[in-house]
Amino acid sequence: MLIYSSIVEKLVRKTFLAVQNHNYEEVLKGVSTTNLTHRFAGPNSLGGIRHDKEAMSRWFKRVGTVLPNLKFEVTSVLVQGGPWNTTVIARWVATCNLENGEPYVNPGIHVIKLRWGKAYDFDVYEDTFAVTAGLEKQAKSGIAEASAPQIVS
Repeated sequence: MLIYSSIVEKLVRKTFLAVQNHNYEEVLKGVSTTNLTHRFAGPNSLGGIRHDKEAMSRWFKRVGTVLPNLKFEVTSVLVQGGPWNTTVIARWVATCNLENGEPYVNPGIHVIKLRWGKAYDFDVYEDTFAVTAGLEKQAKSGIAEASAPQIVS
């Protein structure tokens, strides 16, 4: 299982880099089309629950619009289980400069379930107050989508 865990860890790190580089089609290649659940907490334009890849695609595009220079430092990845039932916990720190020049720093984790190489269940845990405050500042700086209704499905 050590080889499998290493492969999954590399894939997770590569996926965070793809998000950072706005390569959402690459990210979505690794997402299941069945039993999909993507949860992002918070009363803001990024919050909500999505159950299909089309909504996830719109959500990722929104992330790129509202936080265009978002960067991730993945600090650790824990992989448990085999290919038929894998749990991944990825710890990271998200950073960017907001449009008003202020820094945005938000540590968090993803808990991701995979089955046969496809991610089907995502829980994102981070400081929802920091997300909401950052998005409010982006909206005041003219990024209207930062205050748009949640993308849910």
